[in-house]
Amino acid sequence: MSIRHTVIDSPLDDLTLVADGDTLTGLYFLGHWPRPARNGFGPRVDAYTDPLLAEAQTRLDDYLAGTRTTLDLPIDPRGDTVQRRIWEQLTAIPYGATVTYGELADTAGGLTAREVGQIVGRNPLSIVIPCHRVVGKAGRLTGYAGGVARKKQLLDLEEPAELRAARLF
Repeated sequence: MSIRHTVIDSPLDDLTLVADGDTLTGLYFLGHWPRPARNGFGPRVDAYTDPLLAEAQTRLDDYLAGTRTTLDLPIDPRGDTVQRRIWEQLTAIPYGATVTYGELADTAGGLTAREVGQIVGRNPLSIVIPCHRVVGKAGRLTGYAGGVARKKQLLDLEEPAELRAARLF
């Protein structure tokens, strides 16, 4: 079986996982923006009948429960060379940390923060490639393919305990 997908329940609503062969190629939210082309998802399968999708679901469940900090799944994000380079940079952002679009642009070589933002917004593997860790100037929450509320939920999940304890509210 080559391209296929499954839909799993999560605290972030339904998530659609897309796989091709032995790699995960997509992870999309309900209402994902920009909306991916569903004709590239292949047939729907039950996650538990597919070893890769079952493992992805288990790791995502653990991550969203706060018991896992890395997902370590075989991935193949489909994009051009520049997109893949930026998405690779996202995988280097540590759990619980954030960077700004401007900081990414500074290391991207010739791209503006806006261009980086557009590439980050086209990340086909939300959560797995942690684009939620990219924020606007001064830590401001800005756009997210799954919506800013989900971005905040993911950042809150990853917030270090000592920082959480130091907040009054």
